[in-house]
Amino acid sequence: MSAQILTGGGAEAVAPATTGGSRRSLLPLLATGNSAMYAVYAGVGGVLLPLQVEHIAPHDKVAMLGLVSGVGAVFAALFNPIAGALSDRSGRRNPWILAGGLLAVPALLLLGAVNSILLIAIAWCIGQAVMNVYQAAITSVVPDRVPAERRGAASAAVGLGLPIGSTLGVLIANRFSGHLATGYLILGVLVAAAALLFTGLTRETPIRRDGDQHPTLRGQAAAFADSLRAHDFRWAFFGRGLLILGYFSIYGYQLYILQDHISLPHSLSPGSALAVLTPISSVAMLISIAICGPLSDRWDARKRFVGISASITGLAVLIPVFSPSFGGMIAFSVINGLGFGCYMAVDMALVTLVLPRAEDAARDMGVLNIANAGPQVVAPFIASLLVTIGGYDTLFVVGGAFSVLGALSVRPIRSVR
Repeated sequence: MSAQILTGGGAEAVAPATTGGSRRSLLPLLATGNSAMYAVYAGVGGVLLPLQVEHIAPHDKVAMLGLVSGVGAVFAALFNPIAGALSDRSGRRNPWILAGGLLAVPALLLLGAVNSILLIAIAWCIGQAVMNVYQAAITSVVPDRVPAERRGAASAAVGLGLPIGSTLGVLIANRFSGHLATGYLILGVLVAAAALLFTGLTRETPIRRDGDQHPTLRGQAAAFADSLRAHDFRWAFFGRGLLILGYFSIYGYQLYILQDHISLPHSLSPGSALAVLTPISSVAMLISIAICGPLSDRWDARKRFVGISASITGLAVLIPVFSPSFGGMIAFSVINGLGFGCYMAVDMALVTLVLPRAEDAARDMGVLNIANAGPQVVAPFIASLLVTIGGYDTLFVVGGAFSVLGALSVRPIRSVR
């Protein structure tokens, strides 16, 4: 696969001159690589980690899960932009994808072997670090290799990773809920296999940077700050941050919501209920992504679809408030999946079109991915506080408000319709 040399200028100037066949082969590999990544995040963060924390600290599980998740997310926020900058500096993505994927195996093996809250927090920090090396590099493949006019399709391919990976991760984690170490190992092997597949089947041309080949650490820090001075990039950053904050405030506690708040059928355990709800949400998300991604390319209207997602998300969070039942959670999963899928279908396309400097694509995507990891730092603490003060109904309402505000934050962006 050929890749156009990155030069100065906007992100669109680096659109690679890939052939149609090369591009078609890249998109399934992007979907596969992102699916494996989200399988780890969903299986570990949504099932295995809450069960592990509950086993060790059953009476303080909400606070302890918030602590472990928050500290781990700090490492994610730190490593993602650093890894992105390093892959920019090296001019390669594939070696970083491969390294992060392979290192996920020992990191998750360690996480499955520890038996105290302190050691869980340390092991999850290591896991977050290696997974964000992988994520920073694979995220940067889109601005590197996909032309601007095809980024809606590429965004849809990347977005498919969330529903497919989340479903796979939750099903694997639920299957091994009684053998957590095995569940951790399988998820680690999954992302390692995806890394081997992606790097084995895609060829990349090393990126040649003009000017200073080895910027100083001070220069890198100044560049991070410069990224957020760009008007459109800044609004994309805030929008993603608010939406992720809302999503993870609810998603990170979904197992405990099913345990302590929702009236489930007697024959259904919370873990089994989660294994039912996740595929339902994923199918809705897949449908939404498949429709909205290509339409956003055809109509060249990314922001319109983000507005639609805000409306759908705002409606979805009200359902469990008025109907705290398994049926209500099914309806919530369907409608929220449609709304979040609509956002995921266009988000990657939108953000790659507002990158300040094309030659620093991975670094700037790493800065933007702080908006992924940063809210996950505070989301567990906010969720724990909201549940303590007002219960899970308050968590749904406030989490939904964050998501809607995040989706609406793209409206001030000027360079994208």
